[in-house]
Amino acid sequence: MDTKNLSSGLEDYIEAIYIADINKTQLKGAELARNLNISRASVSEALAKLVSRDLIQYESYGVIKLTEKGKAEAVRVYHKHSILKEFFEKILFLTPEEAEEVGCKIEHIVSKNVLEKIRQYTLYCERHPEIREDFSKENL
Repeated sequence: MDTKNLSSGLEDYIEAIYIADINKTQLKGAELARNLNISRASVSEALAKLVSRDLIQYESYGVIKLTEKGKAEAVRVYHKHSILKEFFEKILFLTPEEAEEVGCKIEHIVSKNVLEKIRQYTLYCERHPEIREDFSKENL
């Protein structure tokens, strides 16, 4: 199955699994449900979908592991989220919590083109801090 058509919910699951993997944490369905504040039944259904798309390896009550295909998809989602969060924090001066929340929502709908322009603008502003002098926390 094609991963380009992952729902925003499935993207959230795969990203959460990837973050656990980065942190070297063994993640089971119950912990994933708690982390995402979602019912265990919903998690089981989502995990079955991810297994059917060959994105994870999982058996009931076992540890969730990303496949190579799943890891590639998770990295893509995580990368989008990171670019957006950085933009909202460093350029728009949102709190880390608000930047996290907004980034998570927007990552599901932002086009590659817009994401690349946001990334480029963030890098440009980091190289030219004088641009942001008028657009600071104190002046907003």
